[in-house]
Formats: sequence, C-alpha cells, structure tokens
Amino acid sequence: MERRDFIKKTGLGLAVAAGTAAVPAMAQTAALPAIKWRMASSFPKSLDTIYGAGEVLARRLAEITEGKFEIRVFAGGEIVPPFGVLDAVQQNTVEICHTASYYFHGKNKAFSLDCSVPFGLTARQMFAWIYHGEGGPLLREFFAKYNVVNFLGGDTGTQMGGWFRKEIKSLEDLKGLKIRIPGFGAEVFSALGAVPQSLPGGEIYPALERGAIDAAEWVGPYDDEKLGFYKVAKFYYYPGWWEPGPVLSFYVNKEQWDKLPKPYQAAFEAAAAEANVGMLAAYDAKNPQAIQRLVQNGSELRAYPEDVMKAAHEAAQKIYAEESTKNSDFKKIFDSMRQFQRASDIWMGLAENTLANFMQTALRAK
Repeated sequence: MERRDFIKKTGLGLAVAAGTAAVPAMAQTAALPAIKWRMASSFPKSLDTIYGAGEVLARRLAEITEGKFEIRVFAGGEIVPPFGVLDAVQQNTVEICHTASYYFHGKNKAFSLDCSVPFGLTARQMFAWIYHGEGGPLLREFFAKYNVVNFLGGDTGTQMGGWFRKEIKSLEDLKGLKIRIPGFGAEVFSALGAVPQSLPGGEIYPALERGAIDAAEWVGPYDDEKLGFYKVAKFYYYPGWWEPGPVLSFYVNKEQWDKLPKPYQAAFEAAAAEANVGMLAAYDAKNPQAIQRLVQNGSELRAYPEDVMKAAHEAAQKIYAEESTKNSDFKKIFDSMRQFQRASDIWMGLAENTLANFMQTALRAK
C-alpha cells in the first residue's frame, strides 16, 4: 500500500491536519447500529495519562457517535493480563486493546519497531515516519499477519533512564545488575552484562522495594512519581536512550474492524488521533513540575557515563544487524526507519536542537 493510500484509507491525514476538529458528519447516526466493545489495557488505572488515552478514545468516540459506539476500558489484569492483550485481540476475546508493542518482542522483534528501539526515532520523528513516511503502511502490513489493525495510541516523549539503588559510575557497574526493562533495551543491557527482567508497570515498585531487582525504568517524572520509585531507589538516570520516542498503540481485531460501518471507522480514526497527540502534550505539561518535586524529595539526577552510552550504542547496532539477517519483517521495517532517521536527524539538529540548546542556556542565566 502506498503512503498516500494509507493516509487516505485510514483518515490519518485528515486527523493530523485538522487536529481534534477532524470529526465526521454523523447526521444519519440513528440509522447506524449500536456497538459495544471491550478494551483491554496493559496499564493500571493509577497511571492516568498513559491509561487515560484509552478513556479519551472511548469518550470521544461515544460523543461523536451520539452514544451508539461504546467502548468500555479495562485496566491491565482486570479481564486480560497486561502482556496478554495481543493474544486477546488476535483471538477476538476482546475487540480492542491499548498497549506498548515492545511487550511482544518475544513473539517477533519487529513489534518493537512500532514502539521504540534504542537510539531510534523521537516522538515527532515517529509521528512523521508513520503518518507521512513509509512507517504507516509497513506497520499495517506487519500487523495484518496477526489479525490486527493498528493505530497510534499516544507517545510519552523521550523517557528518563530509570531508577537505580546504587550509583552507576562506569560500564563495570552494570555487570550483574538486575533491571526491569523490555524489548531491545533488555537485549542491550544484557550485552553490557546486566540481567534484564520483564515486569508490568504495577509490579515494578514491590520488586524494587524487596530487592528482587536493582533498577527499573518506566516512563518519566510524572508516572514515576505516581508509582513511588523515588521512595526505594535514590538515583534517577537520563537519558532513556532505549526509548527516545515510544509510541503506544491501539490494536483492533481485523474482523471486528472490517464489520464497522464506514462512519464508525472514520469516527474511531479521529478519536484515536486525538488520544495520540493528547498524551504527548499531557506528558510535556506534567513532567517539568514532577521532576522538580522528585529532586525536592531527595532524588539525585545522574547522566549515564559516556562509556555506558558508547557501549550501549555499539551493542544496539550489532543486535540490529544480526536480527536483520534472520528476520525479514524486522529488516524491512528497520531499514525504512533508519533511512528516515538519517535525514530527519540532520534537520532536527540544524534548526530545532540548535535553538533549544541556546534557549536552555539563556533561560538558566536569568
């Protein structure tokens, strides 16, 4: 499918260009059937921003369709385990889920490319690659193999680098360290000598508190504060090089999607687009205040040592090269992403990053 066909058929071009105003005319709503779906989230209700994207989608969809299309949102574990949502949608146990695709790294490592990979695309770059590059058609093609129609479902922006019970002064300090981290980030940490663990968001704090893990990454200041990590781990690292722009996703069962009347499909696409951009804006508004509170409560900010950053980058490139030799799904999507990144990074560095660096220095001097 060509990029323009993808944008036209999914309504993404309209949704992005017109923002929240991209709402289809529903003059004939009364003639359309009443539909009720269940959404299984991978996230706990306590994380209002990331879990809340599912609620935004459901609320706006009901408003647009005058209550005819209802989606009931269930938190992770309520009806489906947090990491079981893909299987549930694929098998039509539930019609839709909200999740992070790298949770399914073990099924096919190409899933992680729908979310985030170490030293990959930022949030804006991911949106650009998916909405207006080859990313959208390539990912849609990939998900069709799993009986899923995928939609962007939010982005956290570049994440923090996790909470550590002890300071990381050099690469040597990672040896044997037990850290909660998913996807390719886990593979890179393993290559550096750490021992990665996979845990849902709601299980991280108790594991960190009792010492079952030595470190954990989640999202960023706002969510991390809510989960209370600062109470059991002192050192807060940056940047989250393994998640420069992690996308969340809505998965819809393909048969259920195909059965929807066209006006409902259009309404869904508009509501999903609103939930997607709204999450990133919310985190950008909430994280600045949260990071100040965390520091005031005794958290110590630390930048990853240079040797860790260089070793992690080198390890990631080797992992990608190896995966490309044995996984055609991964290679096809990754090659497109990397080609897009090469051009995009030049542009971002030329204009936006140069101004941002100047302003950060100028504002701190006042």
